[in-house]
Amino acid sequence: MLKPPSLRRDDAYARIRDLIVGHGVAADEPLSERGLAEMLGLGRTPVREALKALTRDGLLVVHPMRGTFVRQLSFDDLREIHEMRLALEGMAAFLAASHGPSEELTDCAARLRKLDGPAGLDVEEAQHVGWAFHDALFRAADNGRLTANYESLRAQSGLALQKMRDYSPDRTRQAVREHIDIYAAVAAREPDTAQQRMWRHLSSAFEARLQALGAVKPQGTRPRGNV
Repeated sequence: MLKPPSLRRDDAYARIRDLIVGHGVAADEPLSERGLAEMLGLGRTPVREALKALTRDGLLVVHPMRGTFVRQLSFDDLREIHEMRLALEGMAAFLAASHGPSEELTDCAARLRKLDGPAGLDVEEAQHVGWAFHDALFRAADNGRLTANYESLRAQSGLALQKMRDYSPDRTRQAVREHIDIYAAVAAREPDTAQQRMWRHLSSAFEARLQALGAVKPQGTRPRGNV
């Protein structure tokens, strides 16, 4: 059965977004509507609509006479994403703690505790579980509008993260423990504490990201250009 146009568009959006975030498209390579349609086995109309939506969501940029490209994030882009994450994810932690932890969030916390054991840390798995924890936190917050705003921002966060080829095991372990601490506040139903711990977690992650990208400058100077 043929999918309705809206589902075909949403499918194209999700698959092209995953290509962008997952290193499937080079930054200097123009995106071809026809090429993407052939690669993904989709019609050109849903691909065209998906590219427009991805441009609106800040993952792509259109250069007249040149084509559509993956957006290259500047320091100001990273700062704005970070500030939005503070607002959205801080509120999600607050609301989740107000409601109490969901079964999904509790399961994520249990997986994180296992990763924090004496065995060597699997960095890739820790990152995967960390993202799952944030997603579960929003579902536990039970606010559809908050989650809808987070979904768009999450894709842009992935675009920033794709530039970081090697992740610090020490920072990853620290992040695992920060997630566990956030969960503890949610489980104790302490909204203010959960929010503050989320803010600290995001700020530590932002600083580590800037350092890894070489975007941290001496005090009193402002980083410029793409990172």
